[in-house]
Amino acid sequence: MTFTPRVFSGIKPSGDLHLGNYLGAIRRFVPLQDTHETIYCVVDMHAITVWQDPEDLKRWTYEIAAAYIAAGVDPKKSIIFNQSQVMEHAELGWIFNCVARVGWMSRMTQFKDKAGTNEGGENSEAVSLGLYAYPSLMAADILLYKATAVPVGEDQKQHLELTRDIAKKFNHDYKKQVKALGFKGDFFPVTETLATGPAVRVKSLKDGSKKMSKSDASDLSTIYMMDGADLIAKKIKRATTDADALPSEAAGLAGRLEAENLVGIYASLSNRSVDEVLGEFGGQGWGVFKPALADLAVAKLSPIADEMKRLVADRGELDTILRDGAERARVIAQPIMADVRNIVGFVR
Repeated sequence: MTFTPRVFSGIKPSGDLHLGNYLGAIRRFVPLQDTHETIYCVVDMHAITVWQDPEDLKRWTYEIAAAYIAAGVDPKKSIIFNQSQVMEHAELGWIFNCVARVGWMSRMTQFKDKAGTNEGGENSEAVSLGLYAYPSLMAADILLYKATAVPVGEDQKQHLELTRDIAKKFNHDYKKQVKALGFKGDFFPVTETLATGPAVRVKSLKDGSKKMSKSDASDLSTIYMMDGADLIAKKIKRATTDADALPSEAAGLAGRLEAENLVGIYASLSNRSVDEVLGEFGGQGWGVFKPALADLAVAKLSPIADEMKRLVADRGELDTILRDGAERARVIAQPIMADVRNIVGFVR
Protein backbone atom coordinates (compact mmCIF):
# COMPACT_ATOMS: atom_id res chain seq x y z
CA MET A 1 0.00 0.00 0.00
CA THR A 2 1.34 3.43 -0.95
CA PHE A 3 1.50 5.88 1.95
CA THR A 4 0.42 9.43 1.16
CA PRO A 5 1.66 11.95 3.73
CA ARG A 6 -1.06 14.11 5.24
CA VAL A 7 -0.78 17.88 5.65
CA PHE A 8 -2.92 20.08 7.89
CA SER A 9 -2.85 23.87 7.94
CA GLY A 10 -5.25 26.59 8.95
CA ILE A 11 -5.73 30.35 8.87
CA LYS A 12 -7.49 32.34 11.58
CA PRO A 13 -10.42 34.55 10.45
CA SER A 14 -9.52 37.64 12.44
CA GLY A 15 -9.25 40.29 9.73
CA ASP A 16 -9.09 40.98 6.02
CA LEU A 17 -6.52 38.87 4.18
CA HIS A 18 -3.58 40.71 2.66
CA LEU A 19 -0.61 40.10 0.37
CA GLY A 20 1.49 38.73 3.24
CA ASN A 21 -1.12 36.04 3.95
CA TYR A 22 -1.17 35.09 0.28
CA LEU A 23 2.57 34.93 -0.35
CA GLY A 24 3.45 33.58 3.09
CA ALA A 25 0.81 30.85 3.33
CA ILE A 26 -2.12 30.46 0.93
CA ARG A 27 -0.14 30.32 -2.30
CA ARG A 28 2.10 27.64 -0.79
CA PHE A 29 -0.87 25.37 -0.08
CA VAL A 30 -1.66 24.82 -3.75
CA PRO A 31 1.25 22.61 -4.96
CA LEU A 32 0.98 20.38 -1.89
CA GLN A 33 -2.28 19.00 -3.31
CA ASP A 34 -0.24 17.00 -5.82
CA THR A 35 2.09 15.38 -3.28
CA HIS A 36 0.08 15.13 -0.05
CA GLU A 37 -3.38 14.51 1.32
CA THR A 38 -4.25 18.11 2.18
CA ILE A 39 -6.60 19.42 4.86
CA TYR A 40 -7.04 23.21 4.95
CA CYS A 41 -9.06 24.69 7.77
CA VAL A 42 -10.51 28.07 8.68
CA VAL A 43 -9.73 28.05 12.40
CA ASP A 44 -12.70 30.06 13.63
CA MET A 45 -12.49 28.64 17.16
CA HIS A 46 -9.02 30.15 17.49
CA ALA A 47 -10.34 33.52 16.36
CA ILE A 48 -12.57 33.99 19.43
CA THR A 49 -9.63 33.85 21.87
CA VAL A 50 -9.95 37.62 21.50
CA TRP A 51 -13.26 39.40 20.98
CA GLN A 52 -14.66 39.19 17.46
CA ASP A 53 -17.85 40.78 16.22
CA PRO A 54 -19.96 37.75 15.20
CA GLU A 55 -20.87 39.22 11.82
CA ASP A 56 -17.23 40.03 11.08
CA LEU A 57 -16.24 36.49 12.09
CA LYS A 58 -18.73 35.02 9.63
CA ARG A 59 -17.58 37.35 6.84
CA TRP A 60 -13.90 36.64 7.41
CA THR A 61 -14.57 32.88 7.56
CA TYR A 62 -16.18 32.99 4.14
CA GLU A 63 -13.39 35.20 2.79
CA ILE A 64 -10.66 32.78 3.86
CA ALA A 65 -12.51 29.86 2.31
CA ALA A 66 -12.92 31.93 -0.86
CA ALA A 67 -9.23 32.83 -0.82
CA TYR A 68 -8.20 29.18 -0.63
CA ILE A 69 -10.30 28.36 -3.67
CA ALA A 70 -9.47 31.49 -5.68
CA ALA A 71 -5.75 30.89 -5.13
CA GLY A 72 -6.02 27.39 -6.57
CA VAL A 73 -6.90 25.04 -3.72
CA ASP A 74 -9.30 22.54 -5.29
CA PRO A 75 -12.13 21.53 -2.91
CA LYS A 76 -12.28 18.16 -4.69
CA LYS A 77 -8.57 17.48 -4.12
CA SER A 78 -8.32 19.09 -0.68
CA ILE A 79 -10.58 19.15 2.35
CA ILE A 80 -11.67 22.74 3.05
CA PHE A 81 -13.80 23.40 6.13
CA ASN A 82 -14.20 25.63 9.16
CA GLN A 83 -13.01 24.23 12.46
CA SER A 84 -16.20 24.74 14.47
CA GLN A 85 -18.11 22.31 12.23
CA VAL A 86 -15.95 19.42 13.50
CA MET A 87 -16.38 19.45 17.27
CA GLU A 88 -13.75 16.75 17.78
CA HIS A 89 -11.25 19.62 17.58
CA ALA A 90 -12.58 21.02 20.85
CA GLU A 91 -12.80 17.60 22.51
CA LEU A 92 -9.22 16.66 21.68
CA GLY A 93 -8.14 20.19 22.60
CA TRP A 94 -9.48 19.63 26.13
CA ILE A 95 -7.70 16.30 26.47
CA PHE A 96 -4.48 17.99 25.35
CA ASN A 97 -5.06 20.72 27.95
CA CYS A 98 -4.73 17.89 30.45
CA VAL A 99 -1.60 16.49 28.78
CA ALA A 100 0.28 19.77 28.28
CA ARG A 101 2.07 21.38 31.21
CA VAL A 102 1.54 24.95 32.43
CA GLY A 103 5.26 25.60 32.05
CA TRP A 104 5.07 24.73 28.35
CA MET A 105 2.25 27.23 27.82
CA SER A 106 4.01 29.93 29.80
CA ARG A 107 6.95 29.81 27.41
CA MET A 108 4.82 30.53 24.33
CA THR A 109 6.18 33.81 22.99
CA GLN A 110 3.07 34.61 20.97
CA PHE A 111 0.98 34.62 24.15
CA LYS A 112 3.47 36.96 25.77
CA ASP A 113 3.35 39.27 22.75
CA LYS A 114 -0.45 39.33 22.56
CA ALA A 115 -0.87 39.69 26.32
CA GLY A 116 1.74 42.43 26.49
CA THR A 117 3.84 40.62 29.08
CA ASN A 118 7.19 40.74 27.26
CA GLU A 119 7.74 44.27 28.56
CA GLY A 120 6.82 43.38 32.12
CA GLY A 121 3.15 44.36 31.81
CA GLU A 122 0.29 42.76 33.69
CA ASN A 123 -2.09 42.31 30.75
CA SER A 124 -2.00 38.52 31.13
CA GLU A 125 -4.50 38.92 33.98
CA ALA A 126 -7.05 40.48 31.62
CA VAL A 127 -6.87 38.23 28.53
CA SER A 128 -9.02 35.17 27.97
CA LEU A 129 -8.08 31.72 29.21
CA GLY A 130 -8.51 30.62 25.62
CA LEU A 131 -5.65 32.86 24.50
CA TYR A 132 -3.39 31.16 27.03
CA ALA A 133 -4.49 27.61 26.22
CA TYR A 134 -5.03 27.83 22.46
CA PRO A 135 -1.71 26.10 21.58
CA SER A 136 -3.33 22.89 22.90
CA LEU A 137 -6.18 23.39 20.45
CA MET A 138 -3.65 24.02 17.70
CA ALA A 139 -2.01 20.71 18.56
CA ALA A 140 -5.43 19.05 18.45
CA ASP A 141 -6.11 20.54 15.01
CA ILE A 142 -3.03 18.79 13.67
CA LEU A 143 -3.08 15.51 15.57
CA LEU A 144 -6.83 14.92 15.19
CA TYR A 145 -5.96 13.95 11.60
CA LYS A 146 -2.57 12.40 12.47
CA ALA A 147 -1.01 14.91 10.10
CA THR A 148 2.57 14.00 9.33
CA ALA A 149 3.63 17.48 8.23
CA VAL A 150 2.60 21.11 8.64
CA PRO A 151 3.75 24.02 6.45
CA VAL A 152 4.59 26.68 9.04
CA GLY A 153 6.35 30.01 9.08
CA GLU A 154 8.97 31.11 11.58
CA ASP A 155 6.32 32.56 13.90
CA GLN A 156 4.60 29.18 14.27
CA LYS A 157 7.59 26.89 14.76
CA GLN A 158 7.31 27.12 18.55
CA HIS A 159 3.71 25.94 18.36
CA LEU A 160 4.71 22.96 16.24
CA GLU A 161 7.37 22.08 18.80
CA LEU A 162 4.64 22.14 21.46
CA THR A 163 2.51 19.85 19.27
CA ARG A 164 5.41 17.44 19.10
CA ASP A 165 5.87 17.59 22.88
CA ILE A 166 2.17 16.90 23.46
CA ALA A 167 2.21 13.96 21.03
CA LYS A 168 5.28 12.48 22.73
CA LYS A 169 3.82 12.87 26.23
CA PHE A 170 0.47 11.36 25.21
CA ASN A 171 2.25 8.44 23.56
CA HIS A 172 4.38 7.94 26.69
CA ASP A 173 1.59 8.36 29.25
CA TYR A 174 -0.79 5.97 27.45
CA LYS A 175 1.73 3.54 26.00
CA LYS A 176 0.20 0.56 27.80
CA GLN A 177 -3.36 1.42 26.69
CA VAL A 178 -2.29 2.04 23.12
CA LYS A 179 -0.62 -1.37 22.97
CA ALA A 180 -3.65 -3.06 24.58
CA LEU A 181 -5.87 -1.72 21.81
CA GLY A 182 -3.66 -3.35 19.22
CA PHE A 183 -1.67 -0.37 17.98
CA LYS A 184 1.94 -0.99 17.08
CA GLY A 185 4.24 1.86 18.04
CA ASP A 186 3.12 5.37 18.90
CA PHE A 187 -0.50 6.47 18.54
CA PHE A 188 0.17 10.04 17.44
CA PRO A 189 2.87 10.88 14.89
CA VAL A 190 5.59 13.36 15.74
CA THR A 191 4.63 15.92 13.13
CA GLU A 192 7.39 17.44 11.04
CA THR A 193 7.84 20.94 9.64
CA LEU A 194 7.22 21.00 5.89
CA ALA A 195 9.60 23.18 3.90
CA THR A 196 7.79 25.04 1.12
CA GLY A 197 10.57 27.27 -0.17
CA PRO A 198 12.24 30.44 1.14
CA ALA A 199 10.37 32.35 3.83
CA VAL A 200 8.37 35.29 2.50
CA ARG A 201 8.11 38.22 4.89
CA VAL A 202 6.08 40.98 3.32
CA LYS A 203 6.53 44.37 4.95
CA SER A 204 4.41 47.51 5.07
CA LEU A 205 4.47 49.54 1.87
CA LYS A 206 4.97 52.64 4.03
CA ASP A 207 7.54 51.35 6.53
CA GLY A 208 9.88 48.53 5.64
CA SER A 209 10.66 47.86 9.30
CA LYS A 210 7.11 46.66 10.02
CA LYS A 211 5.15 43.64 8.84
CA MET A 212 2.32 44.25 6.40
CA SER A 213 -0.73 44.33 8.64
CA LYS A 214 -4.42 45.12 8.63
CA SER A 215 -3.83 47.25 11.75
CA ASP A 216 -1.49 49.73 10.04
CA ALA A 217 -2.62 53.34 10.38
CA SER A 218 -2.33 53.97 6.62
CA ASP A 219 -4.56 51.95 4.31
CA LEU A 220 -1.99 52.51 1.57
CA SER A 221 0.49 50.34 3.50
CA THR A 222 -1.36 47.09 2.90
CA ILE A 223 -2.50 45.30 -0.27
CA TYR A 224 -5.61 43.30 0.54
CA MET A 225 -6.52 40.18 -1.38
CA MET A 226 -9.83 41.68 -2.44
CA ASP A 227 -8.36 44.98 -3.66
CA GLY A 228 -9.22 45.86 -7.25
CA ALA A 229 -6.65 46.42 -9.98
CA ASP A 230 -6.66 50.23 -9.71
CA LEU A 231 -6.21 50.18 -5.96
CA ILE A 232 -3.36 47.64 -6.14
CA ALA A 233 -1.53 49.80 -8.68
CA LYS A 234 -2.16 52.96 -6.63
CA LYS A 235 -0.75 51.43 -3.43
CA ILE A 236 2.40 50.20 -5.16
CA LYS A 237 3.04 53.47 -6.96
CA ARG A 238 2.69 55.37 -3.66
CA ALA A 239 4.89 52.95 -1.70
CA THR A 240 7.73 54.52 0.24
CA THR A 241 11.14 54.25 -1.44
CA ASP A 242 14.54 55.90 -1.25
CA ALA A 243 16.28 58.08 -3.83
CA ASP A 244 18.84 55.54 -5.04
CA ALA A 245 18.67 53.34 -8.11
CA LEU A 246 18.27 49.60 -7.69
CA PRO A 247 21.49 47.63 -7.17
CA SER A 248 22.54 44.81 -9.47
CA GLU A 249 22.64 42.14 -6.75
CA ALA A 250 20.88 41.34 -3.48
CA ALA A 251 23.79 42.42 -1.27
CA GLY A 252 23.21 45.99 -2.43
CA LEU A 253 19.81 46.04 -0.70
CA ALA A 254 21.37 45.87 2.78
CA GLY A 255 19.95 48.64 4.95
CA ARG A 256 17.41 49.64 2.29
CA LEU A 257 14.32 48.15 3.90
CA GLU A 258 11.67 49.56 1.59
CA ALA A 259 13.66 48.69 -1.52
CA GLU A 260 14.28 45.18 -0.22
CA ASN A 261 10.55 44.76 0.44
CA LEU A 262 9.41 45.82 -3.03
CA VAL A 263 12.04 43.75 -4.80
CA GLY A 264 11.11 40.78 -2.60
CA ILE A 265 7.44 41.15 -3.52
CA TYR A 266 8.35 41.22 -7.21
CA ALA A 267 10.54 38.13 -6.81
CA SER A 268 7.80 36.22 -4.97
CA LEU A 269 5.04 37.13 -7.42
CA SER A 270 7.22 36.22 -10.40
CA ASN A 271 8.68 33.05 -8.82
CA ARG A 272 12.20 34.35 -9.35
CA SER A 273 15.12 35.01 -7.04
CA VAL A 274 15.96 38.52 -5.85
CA ASP A 275 19.22 38.35 -7.81
CA GLU A 276 17.33 37.46 -10.99
CA VAL A 277 15.02 40.43 -10.52
CA LEU A 278 17.94 42.78 -9.88
CA GLY A 279 19.70 41.35 -12.92
CA GLU A 280 16.82 42.80 -14.94
CA PHE A 281 16.26 46.07 -13.05
CA GLY A 282 19.68 46.84 -11.54
CA GLY A 283 20.77 50.42 -12.22
CA GLN A 284 17.23 51.59 -12.97
CA GLY A 285 15.13 53.90 -10.84
CA TRP A 286 11.75 53.55 -9.18
CA GLY A 287 10.05 55.24 -12.10
CA VAL A 288 10.73 52.06 -14.06
CA PHE A 289 10.45 49.45 -11.31
CA LYS A 290 7.22 50.54 -9.59
CA PRO A 291 5.07 50.45 -12.76
CA ALA A 292 6.54 47.03 -13.60
CA LEU A 293 5.72 45.76 -10.10
CA ALA A 294 2.23 47.25 -10.28
CA ASP A 295 1.57 45.50 -13.61
CA LEU A 296 2.82 42.19 -12.23
CA ALA A 297 0.80 42.48 -9.01
CA VAL A 298 -2.36 43.36 -10.89
CA ALA A 299 -1.87 40.43 -13.30
CA LYS A 300 -1.34 37.97 -10.44
CA LEU A 301 -3.73 39.28 -7.81
CA SER A 302 -6.70 40.73 -9.71
CA PRO A 303 -8.03 37.36 -10.93
CA ILE A 304 -7.85 36.06 -7.36
CA ALA A 305 -9.69 39.13 -6.05
CA ASP A 306 -12.38 38.79 -8.72
CA GLU A 307 -12.96 35.12 -7.92
CA MET A 308 -13.04 35.85 -4.17
CA LYS A 309 -15.67 38.52 -4.72
CA ARG A 310 -17.74 36.12 -6.82
CA LEU A 311 -17.56 33.41 -4.17
CA VAL A 312 -18.35 35.58 -1.16
CA ALA A 313 -21.32 37.00 -3.04
CA ASP A 314 -22.70 33.44 -3.26
CA ARG A 315 -22.47 32.10 0.26
CA GLY A 316 -24.59 29.12 -0.80
CA GLU A 317 -21.71 27.77 -2.88
CA LEU A 318 -19.25 28.31 -0.05
CA ASP A 319 -21.64 26.73 2.47
CA THR A 320 -21.80 23.63 0.27
CA ILE A 321 -18.00 23.45 0.03
CA LEU A 322 -17.51 23.96 3.77
CA ARG A 323 -20.21 21.45 4.67
CA ASP A 324 -18.77 18.85 2.32
CA GLY A 325 -15.29 19.51 3.69
CA ALA A 326 -16.50 19.14 7.27
CA GLU A 327 -18.16 15.82 6.45
CA ARG A 328 -14.95 14.52 4.86
CA ALA A 329 -12.91 15.82 7.81
CA ARG A 330 -15.18 14.00 10.27
CA VAL A 331 -14.69 10.74 8.37
CA ILE A 332 -11.00 10.98 9.33
CA ALA A 333 -11.42 12.57 12.76
CA GLN A 334 -14.21 10.50 14.30
CA PRO A 335 -12.46 7.09 14.37
CA ILE A 336 -9.25 8.69 15.64
CA MET A 337 -11.21 10.44 18.39
CA ALA A 338 -13.04 7.20 19.25
CA ASP A 339 -9.65 5.54 19.75
CA VAL A 340 -8.49 8.46 21.92
CA ARG A 341 -11.56 8.09 24.16
CA ASN A 342 -10.84 4.40 24.61
CA ILE A 343 -7.16 5.04 25.29
CA VAL A 344 -7.90 7.72 27.90
CA GLY A 345 -10.51 5.52 29.60
CA PHE A 346 -13.77 7.33 28.84
CA VAL A 347 -16.82 5.08 29.13
CA ARG A 348 -18.92 5.19 26.00
